[in-house]
Amino acid sequence: MNVTLLFLAVIGAIIAWWMAGQRLTSKPWLEASPVQTATSMNDPAAPAIKIGLYVFLGVVGALFSLFISAYFMRMASSDWWGMPVPGLLWVNTGLLAASSAALQWAKTEARHGRMETLKPALATGLLLAALFLAGQIEAWRELTAAGYVLADNPANSFFYLLTGLHGLHILGGLAVTGRTTVRAFAANVPPTQLRLSVDLCATYSHFMLAVWLVLFALFAGWANDFVDLCRQLLS
Repeated sequence: MNVTLLFLAVIGAIIAWWMAGQRLTSKPWLEASPVQTATSMNDPAAPAIKIGLYVFLGVVGALFSLFISAYFMRMASSDWWGMPVPGLLWVNTGLLAASSAALQWAKTEARHGRMETLKPALATGLLLAALFLAGQIEAWRELTAAGYVLADNPANSFFYLLTGLHGLHILGGLAVTGRTTVRAFAANVPPTQLRLSVDLCATYSHFMLAVWLVLFALFAGWANDFVDLCRQLLS
């Protein structure tokens, strides 16, 4: 149990470091440039929306942490049999990382008001995230065809539960990113009206990528190696 708590503490530290990098505790009214100040005056709800997103991501992170804790505790049971990790998950991980990078590119283009490059950046991020989701479904199909069904053993159940939960969050992100992309391709929409939406989409994408990397490490057994190392250090 102590090892599990230590692992979750590491995850929490990574999330806290990431959120600190998003300048959650900064004072934009003191640090903003004249252009940023004008934008904030046009959209006074922007800081509240960002904080709302960070709170939501904190709740999501806590939810996944609880499932990961249950995963570790369930692993000690005698009826636990590990399942193979489909090679397709490596491709899916690359797709999600590329999608996150594309949305970061879109965020940069939105800040500089470059609509001609903002549009393809958003479309690329949206397409890659959709391909990731399709790849996850295909990985499910491969596993079930190989006999690794949901109710076969607890390891299978956790895999489908965690990947399904993560996929639902990706689907929600796709809906918001899709709406932002449609707005970007609409006529007479200035970049200033998209800056906040693109920023939120990029932040959400980065967070879900971080969650997936933790889950992928869990399924690949790397997290188990970390736990074994912790046990050796604590013993």
